[in-house]
Amino acid sequence: MESFGVEGASEMLKAIFLPFISPSHLVPVVDIARIFAMHGVDVTIITTPANAAVFQSSIDRDSSRGRSIRTHVVKFPQVPGLPQGMESFNASTPTDMVAKISHALSTLEGQFRQVFRDMKPDFIVSDMFYPWTVDAAAELGIPRLIYVGGTYFAHCAMDSLERFEPHTNLGSDDESFLIPGLPHEFEMTRSQLPDRFKAPNDMTYIMKRVKESEKRSYGSVFKSFYAFEGAYEEHYRKIMGTKSWNVGPISSWVNQDASDKASRGHGKEELQEEGKGKEGWFAWLDSKKEESVLYVCFGSMNNFPTSQLVEIAYALEDCGHDFIWVVRKIDEGEARGFVEEFEKRVQASNKGYLIWGWAPQLLILEHPAIGAVVTHCGMNTVIESVDAGLPLVTWPLFAEQFFNERLLVDVLKIGVPIGAKKWKNWNEFGDEIVKREDIGKAIALLMGGGEESEEMRRRVKALSDAAKKAIQVGGSSHNSLKDLIEELKSLKLRKVNGKLDTVA
Repeated sequence: MESFGVEGASEMLKAIFLPFISPSHLVPVVDIARIFAMHGVDVTIITTPANAAVFQSSIDRDSSRGRSIRTHVVKFPQVPGLPQGMESFNASTPTDMVAKISHALSTLEGQFRQVFRDMKPDFIVSDMFYPWTVDAAAELGIPRLIYVGGTYFAHCAMDSLERFEPHTNLGSDDESFLIPGLPHEFEMTRSQLPDRFKAPNDMTYIMKRVKESEKRSYGSVFKSFYAFEGAYEEHYRKIMGTKSWNVGPISSWVNQDASDKASRGHGKEELQEEGKGKEGWFAWLDSKKEESVLYVCFGSMNNFPTSQLVEIAYALEDCGHDFIWVVRKIDEGEARGFVEEFEKRVQASNKGYLIWGWAPQLLILEHPAIGAVVTHCGMNTVIESVDAGLPLVTWPLFAEQFFNERLLVDVLKIGVPIGAKKWKNWNEFGDEIVKREDIGKAIALLMGGGEESEEMRRRVKALSDAAKKAIQVGGSSHNSLKDLIEELKSLKLRKVNGKLDTVA
């Protein structure tokens, strides 16, 4: 792998990466850190013990390949009432623990800053939810790059909402409106917007701080690629007035062999506890026809009530297509009992396969039997599905996911909406239940083989080809990363020679 002309150890760039403590942010930031290490940067990832366990096997493999990368673990603070080892936000995080985890994380800022001072990096890459790192980097006189989760499209749309406020003074939450000032026209309803756009809340303050730190950063890093949303990459630079680099699709760039793909985002201990390993689902998929199986997964942060699980189960059972359904943790009780009985039925008929908890998504998506994906429109799954050349049934739930749906359905035309109408908080069920009939209609349109379905498949295959070219030598993301590393090297050299007073 090209290392962009790295010289001796003294000239090697030294970087610190600080990922946020939720899987949807942790895994991509670690992947980006690994990509930098692939290209000759000395990388240290700072995190806490339970979060390190999620990705340490990948770091160990990279280190054994001769890459200069390691994990620096900082002990997670003990907070009264917070169980040992509960150090991240995910679908299993009890609501009453969220504030305790947030408080513990806030007390780590001082330790993180001290690690920065001790390690003396040439630059810092931190998650967007650590806005204080822009000041920490300024104190050290080094660049801070911000990792921005989600799509350029979503961030441009949210900026437009903040500036033009087209969602105010509507007759109802279900009334459609256009979001102005963007390269494409598309409509949304107020019910699909995050709560902070309807009334100020804690997230309003958090996102204001994030945006301020974003504008003060040396630049931003996204996990997208130019062919996917290049018009919005350019629009983002204009509205933010900052530099930005697109370095995706990151998952396929850094996870290039089966061992990487099999354990990405999953600790060794958890993998052993699963018991089934790869053999069960892999053998099942091998028995299926090409592009005949639907992959159903709603990410690491989602919770569904029993009533919604029932609708999903019956829709899958009645749709006439084979499926793999990744079922997140369900507590004992009515919901678990129902899903376990459902699993027995679809196993007996050989029409479905359930994976409980974590799934080796990269390996599943690249299997030729997979024909389409039902997704919550989280950016990780979206990009990985597009990279694999798979069209999507879109079922947004929270965060920026309703914006991502508009990109997939209205702009790229590679997705079919399930009909979700209400945004909800990540750790709440919400009161909207999508009916089995609507789920079935979306699946039928995408898997039915009609003209519209075939056209979507052609478009997503073209994007898949573009994704693969983007990370090859001379591709858009490869050039973007190369330019960024060369720029950071130049800054370091000027600083060493005493010709640089500031990196702003």
